[in-house]
Order: sequence, then C-alpha cells, then structure tokens
Amino acid sequence: MTSSNAPLKFLHPGWFTMVMGVAGLSLAWHRAEGLMGEMASGIALVLGALAALIFIVLAAGTLLRLQRHPEAWQEDLRHPVRHAFVATLPISLMLLATVGVALFGPSAVAAGLWWVGSVGQLGVTFWVLARWWQPKAQGGLQWPAVTPALFIPIVGNVLAPLGGVPLGHELWATAQLGVGVLFWPVVWTLLMARILVQGAWPDRLLPMNFIFIAPPAVVGLAVLQLGAPAQGGWLLWGMALFVAAWVASLAPRLRALPFALPHWGVSFPLTALTALTLRLATPGSALAVLGPLLLALSTLVILSLLMATWRGLRAGTLLAPEPVAAIVPVAAPAG
Repeated sequence: MTSSNAPLKFLHPGWFTMVMGVAGLSLAWHRAEGLMGEMASGIALVLGALAALIFIVLAAGTLLRLQRHPEAWQEDLRHPVRHAFVATLPISLMLLATVGVALFGPSAVAAGLWWVGSVGQLGVTFWVLARWWQPKAQGGLQWPAVTPALFIPIVGNVLAPLGGVPLGHELWATAQLGVGVLFWPVVWTLLMARILVQGAWPDRLLPMNFIFIAPPAVVGLAVLQLGAPAQGGWLLWGMALFVAAWVASLAPRLRALPFALPHWGVSFPLTALTALTLRLATPGSALAVLGPLLLALSTLVILSLLMATWRGLRAGTLLAPEPVAAIVPVAAPAG
C-alpha cells in the first residue's frame, strides 16, 4: 500500500452521513416554499444537486476502496460501532429519491433509487439484528456497540413513506415504517440501559446524541405523509423538540471537541426536526416563525460542517485511523 492511496482505506461508510445531512437540508428548504416562495425551491434544488454529487464521489471512492482495501471493509463489518453506518448507503439512496420526487415529481429514476434503498435498508436491518443472536465472541451484541448509531440501521426504515407514498408504494412503505417503529423503543431502551450499566459512549461520539431527535421527527413526517391527523404530527413534533432541547444541553461539551466525522451526526436529525416544523406551520402561526429560524440554524450548521470537513481533508486529519477509546469495566457493587 502506497502513501497515495492510504487515506482511501479510512473512507468507511460513516462518510455517507454527509449525504443524509445535505439531502435532509434540501427537503427542509423544499418544505419552506409555502412560507418563503420560489427562493426556497431554488436553494433546495442546489442542495439536492450537492447531495447527489457527494453521493457519487463517495460511492466511487467506496468501490475503489473495496478493490484496494477489501480488508478495511471487512473490518467495518466487524466493528462494534462502524458496522451500523453501513445503513447510511441505502438511506442515502432513499433520501436522494425523496429529494428527486419532491423537486421534479415521480420518475423511473427516483423509483429505482427508492426501491434499491428501501430493500437495501431492510436487508441491513435484518443483518444488524441477526448479529444480536450471535455469541459475544463472534460479534454478538455488546455494550460497546450500543451507541446512538444503532438508530441508523434499525430505525432508518421510518424514512420509507417520505418517498414511497408519492411514488405509489404506500402499502410497502407503511409496512417498512412499522419495522422502524417496532424497534425504535428497543434501541432507546438499550441506550438507556448502557448508560445505567456501562456508562455513556466516548466523548468523541457525543455529536451522535443528536440522532435521538431523528426517530420522532421522521416518524412525524411519515405519518403525515400517510394521511394521519395533524394531532399525530404535533405529538411527534413535541417529542422531537423536547429531545432536541435535551441533547442541546451537551453544547458546551461539544464545543470542546476537535472536529471529526461524528459531528455530521448533528446534521440530519436537525434538518428532520426543521422539516417537520415547517410541515406543521401555517401562515401567521408560531411555527411559521420557529420553522425559518430552525432552517437558518440547520443551514449554518451544515455549512460549518462542510467547511470543517474540507479543512480536515486538506489537513489530513479525517481520512486517518480513528482514536481507540479505552473500555473501563464497571466494578460490581460490593456485597
């Protein structure tokens, strides 16, 4: 392995969280069209194109990585945390299909992307859950693997209705939504149990705590897409907003962290909350004020993440080995 291709070894699937964040921001700007006019649609189009470009670059890099560093891909699949990010590939496809439908209407291309993403997401979900049955020595579920990243492969299924309904696949999308809703409280319980028994995940993973926002926010969008009463959207919006305030209390600790790829974990959940807020907003309502404020915040956050990513790539601090956190066993209580 030469130094010229060494960085490619570290292009693990977690990089596709960039696609999720930018695509989510595109959908949020599209939702703002009713309040902000055609300018919002233009910005959504630019962001959608940027998300597609990032996906193409990352997909090409991933294929090259598979050829040059197959052992690195196998390591990702075995890793207690990184394996969950395999789901960001099919989720990115579903989001890109949803952006395409939102901006241009249903098409064969969008349908193809959505089906590949939908089936791929179900496959990854099954694979991740099947690991849980294995003995710990063979990669079964262990406390180091219980981080907010688990929401991605398991609860990511709730995205299906956003693109599936306008594409005419409402029944399949509803069934897939059910998979995500079924395991959402399971993952939540596991995360709370880990904090109680083992302690929280390493500080470098703190930005991923924002993923807690995504399930209620996306489920809210999904049930509204399926024609649920507005009260259902409001119920889930309240959950998402409270969780957002809860994880925002970590802001002082987050500011002290050097930038790393986990910071992209903030992006998509924030855009999902923004999109749900704008979906529920009506002219003259309080949400018609809060929605654009959240949209401005989401845009600033993602622009900052893009700039920090560019600086990290130029400095060589991102495509590099990850720090290894020491796992300190918790002593059993006396007596």
